[in-house]
Amino acid sequence: MKKIDIVVTGAGGQLGREFRHLSSLFPDWHFVWADSAALDVSDEAAVQRFFEQYPACWYINCAAYTAVDKAETEPKQCYQVNTLAPKLLAEACRSTNARLVHFSTDYVFHTAQNRPFREDDPTCTRGVYALSKRLGEDAIMGIYPTGSTIIRTSWVYAQWGHNFVNTMLRLGRERASLNVVYDQVGSPTYARHLAMAVLRAIQAEQAGQVPPNTLNGIFHYSNEGVASWYDFALAIFELAGINCKVQPILTSAYPTPAQRPPYSVLDKSKWKQIFGQEIAHWREALKQCLAQQ
Repeated sequence: MKKIDIVVTGAGGQLGREFRHLSSLFPDWHFVWADSAALDVSDEAAVQRFFEQYPACWYINCAAYTAVDKAETEPKQCYQVNTLAPKLLAEACRSTNARLVHFSTDYVFHTAQNRPFREDDPTCTRGVYALSKRLGEDAIMGIYPTGSTIIRTSWVYAQWGHNFVNTMLRLGRERASLNVVYDQVGSPTYARHLAMAVLRAIQAEQAGQVPPNTLNGIFHYSNEGVASWYDFALAIFELAGINCKVQPILTSAYPTPAQRPPYSVLDKSKWKQIFGQEIAHWREALKQCLAQQ
């Protein structure tokens, strides 16, 4: 069997598709792509069989339940993907001495803090989705801390898939005006930039540019800069040339089943210092994404 360098689970989602898109830039690596049809990451027997069939150096888990509001009415499905699956993957990676990369969320920080959150700040969750992701983190770090990476990110979007950018593009072309909340603040993250950052970090470790196992632990990664959802919507319409008026509203005027963090900007100092990577501002990242539409 040809040596497998990286397996990407959840390969059919927006982040998984970005890893696939970027894989051509790493021709020396052999990738295997596993979407939900190829692997149910919450099925223990299926995970064990998959690891036997596709032994790899790295497993990058992009599988996630991200329907934040829907999670409030179907918690079982949410916990299976966001809590149980990371546990099973961590156990399988530990048993095969493989490395695991898993993605978490800014939703683990729902506090009144108003400075960027560092990796060692206390978490505080509200709602099923946020708790499921935090418990997924706990499971991984409890099972396999010596071979696992958790990357918390925020407001992820891509040219494909269901996300805020694509929703705004659709609604902006259909309507003359939209109401968008302005009292939730964070950092939009282009999935392609996130995927490239991870691949470059793996490359740096394998090339000996950083010490072995440098990538282990919890990291934060998002594009630079700060925005409200209102600011983000304005930028989308401006850069896409869409004439749609955006009205700023309070979160209280747009109630949802799940509560969103009011402030969830992530501090990326650890990532930048260790890997020496420059991170683009969110407006530049958005411009690059829209150019792919």
